[in-house]
Amino acid sequence: MEAAVLSTLEYNKIRNMLAERTGSIMGRELAQELVPVKDGVQVQERLAETAEAREIMNNVPTVPLGGIRDVRATIKRAELGAILEPHELLAVGSVLYAARRIKGFFTDLPVETPLLSLQASQIIVLRNIETIIEATVTEQGLIRDDASSELLKLRREVKQAQSRVKEKLDSILRSGEYQKYFQDALVTMRGDRYVIPIKHEFRNNFPGIVHDQSASGATLFIEPIAIVNLNNDIKQLLAAEKNEIERILTVVTGQIAKVAGNLEENLAILAHLDFVFAKAKLSIDMRAIQPTINQQGYVNLIQARHPLIAVEHVVPIDVQLGRHFTTLLITGPNTGGKTVTLKTVGLFALMTQAGLFIPAAPDSEMPIIGNIFADIGDEQSIEQSLSTFSGHMTNLVGILQQISAGDLVLIDEIGAGTDPSEGAALAMSILEYIHRIGAKTIATTHYSELKTFAYTRQGIENASVEFDIQTLRPTYRLLIGIPGSSNAFAISQRLGLSDTIIARAKELIHKEHTDFETVLHALEEQKKSYSVKLDELTRLEQEMGKVKAKITAGEQAIAEKKNTVLAKAQEDAAAVIRQARRNAEEIIGELKAQFSEHSSRERQHAIENARRQLRASTAEINGFDIDGQENSTELSADEIKPGMNVYVTTVKQKGQVLAVNGSTVTVQLGILKMTVAAAACQILSESGKPKEPSATKNVNITIRDSAARQIDIRGMTIEEAEIVLDKYIDDAILSGLNEVLIIHGKGTGVLRKGVKTYLENHSHIKGIRIADLNEGGTGATVVRLA
Repeated sequence: MEAAVLSTLEYNKIRNMLAERTGSIMGRELAQELVPVKDGVQVQERLAETAEAREIMNNVPTVPLGGIRDVRATIKRAELGAILEPHELLAVGSVLYAARRIKGFFTDLPVETPLLSLQASQIIVLRNIETIIEATVTEQGLIRDDASSELLKLRREVKQAQSRVKEKLDSILRSGEYQKYFQDALVTMRGDRYVIPIKHEFRNNFPGIVHDQSASGATLFIEPIAIVNLNNDIKQLLAAEKNEIERILTVVTGQIAKVAGNLEENLAILAHLDFVFAKAKLSIDMRAIQPTINQQGYVNLIQARHPLIAVEHVVPIDVQLGRHFTTLLITGPNTGGKTVTLKTVGLFALMTQAGLFIPAAPDSEMPIIGNIFADIGDEQSIEQSLSTFSGHMTNLVGILQQISAGDLVLIDEIGAGTDPSEGAALAMSILEYIHRIGAKTIATTHYSELKTFAYTRQGIENASVEFDIQTLRPTYRLLIGIPGSSNAFAISQRLGLSDTIIARAKELIHKEHTDFETVLHALEEQKKSYSVKLDELTRLEQEMGKVKAKITAGEQAIAEKKNTVLAKAQEDAAAVIRQARRNAEEIIGELKAQFSEHSSRERQHAIENARRQLRASTAEINGFDIDGQENSTELSADEIKPGMNVYVTTVKQKGQVLAVNGSTVTVQLGILKMTVAAAACQILSESGKPKEPSATKNVNITIRDSAARQIDIRGMTIEEAEIVLDKYIDDAILSGLNEVLIIHGKGTGVLRKGVKTYLENHSHIKGIRIADLNEGGTGATVVRLA
């Protein structure tokens, strides 16, 4: 893209906004150097990086990007053999720590970010160098005392020597012999040596070396002879300390020089990550979305907002270009938003191809554009003696020499600045030429001839910026498909031009133009009406969506409630069955007692009594309906009468019959009326009709007067055998048998073992044994009943 286009479309301001959101110098440099690219794969990768960073920021409280320092020059100095200063080591350590922390951050990240995670994985953690720097330099940028054992020893000796000097000086200051010589009773330093301020007139009375004097000359700073040697010792120790520090710094610098390449790679990755997260921050601040890149080459912007206009003032616009038409001709009054539309489309194209999100509604689409050309603004130049028309035409000549298919051309006030007839003709010719080449074009104009021109050319579409005649103010909305009016008379009247002048102007204007403007006004009003209806339809559609969601939620709740009721019903049924088993056990116990103690007539009476009790239990079980409709039965069409209360099985609802129509009936279900098949209706007890038990899952318990002495369960599973044996043993006991034979076969022995386990745990089994050979041997078991 040409630099002039970036400036015209104010892309540089977007780059500055991006740079403000970086946290490092290198990240800022990447932001300032960001330019759009034409390669589709590269654009997709840039957008994907921004999307990943946005996803991270939406899911993680903070991203650890602090501590990224620009140490590129420091690394170069280390490679060249220079000795790094402590503060430079501290900066390198900060970068090493930042690199280690950001790599760990991506390792533990809860969201999938393949592109950024891959970059972070390439960071080389240099923990040993980081440790060396931490052991050498304090957070204040000072060499640690324990950076080496020799340095620790020297600093201790310096402190001891300084302590001895201070003790000697304190004794001198406290001495009564010298009190009158002191200007001030204090110790100070001159040239790394301890001195005492002495009055000038006592110079010869105080032995020592003069190092300095005051500005007035009244005070001399003298080093007492008694501490000269001690000061010399400190001087030597400080020199040794300096040499040791230089040696330590040389060693650490050498270690850094060895990994200079890795440091530079880490620094580049950190700078790029800082830059990518700045793009994500900008997208959040702009409330921007990731545009969809389409391969068909068309623009589809929904609710697009120019990012440089304040949020409270910007008016979203919808723009389409390249699908049904490749040239869009925008007309309308000045200050109505025509130029903003041009800049919005152009700027969004630049931002998209730079990997930035655009402030628009979701599902907005942008193509990959080869080149963008723009002629926007007044190019009049006094120095070059160019008029407004000449300036625009010079730009257009340069553009027409470069454009090709797939480019985007933005022209503001095409053909303006000259005779209207000639300007309009030139504009039409230029637009036709660009259209034939295959470039996409958006142009603005005030020429009425161009409005008609757009109507008569395939692939060229009119558009206008809306103007409210009632308030005499622009609404800044873009209306595609309808040309706009300049509204010169309305605007002039609003600005105070007299009605007489405006009336005369209307008389002088050509009738054709007047008719055309009238048609335009009618079209604009029709467009407004359709827009209002469309908004209302959109609102109704949203409300219907909410109602549908509510109904769906209700259906889910009903289904869950139904499942709960079914589960409860099944539990209740199981409880009834268990109670029936217990009753049967009690009855069997009573019968056995009757068998052993009473006559046959009494036994028969006990058996009949047991049968009655079991039938009562069976009736209780059979009357239980898991659907909760125990009082309903199916009806035929002849039996159904209006007014009946029925249960409709297809919708599982109760209702009242309104009418009978042959094999179908009309039923009132709450607020709904439905026509259903007569076979789907069941009568309810409250209708006053006789009822029959509904088809439910029954547990049938029957009493046999006699049972076979043996049972064959070969081929059954253990579970099936247990159920069969449970009933068989009950029948055998009721029949008065003392011993039975269970044939289970030999096979693998699994069924035999299962039967044995079952029999051993049965309360009414007295004993079991393997059958004799003539009875089946190991393929059968003889059971003695209690």
